Amino acid sequence: MQQTQTVIEIATSGQGLYEITRPFRHFVVGTGIERGLATVYCRHTSCSLLIQENADPDVQTDLKGFFSRLVPENMPWVTHTLEGPDDMPAHIKAALTQTSIGIPVSDGVPVLGTWQGIYLFEHRSAPHQRQVVVHIIGD
Repeated sequence: MQQTQTVIEIATSGQGLYEITRPFRHFVVGTGIERGLATVYCRHTSCSLLIQENADPDVQTDLKGFFSRLVPENMPWVTHTLEGPDDMPAHIKAALTQTSIGIPVSDGVPVLGTWQGIYLFEHRSAPHQRQVVVHIIGD
């Protein structure tokens, strides 16, 4: 049994999707693990992870618009407002998505579909330094 991990650092510039497929794939290939499971984990409560289409940028625009409409800022019933009007909506968006994704590894590469990419989904308006931990276990 082999296992290893790394941290991918992402500097965000505000709300949006930030593709991390390339550094993820590079790490997986570099491990030499032929078959196993890679776990991608986001260490934050106001951003999340998605596997989504990476061919048409309109998908990202539409996802961001959907979540902005679903969970807008300045909702009158929100009580957690100490960190700004975008913070509680960011926590709700993160709760509706995911902070961890498992991706199979086969023949030494991640098993992703043709148009699938891995994204950090930043829900805060201000720039942030984010960390995503990748852990691979294989035989």
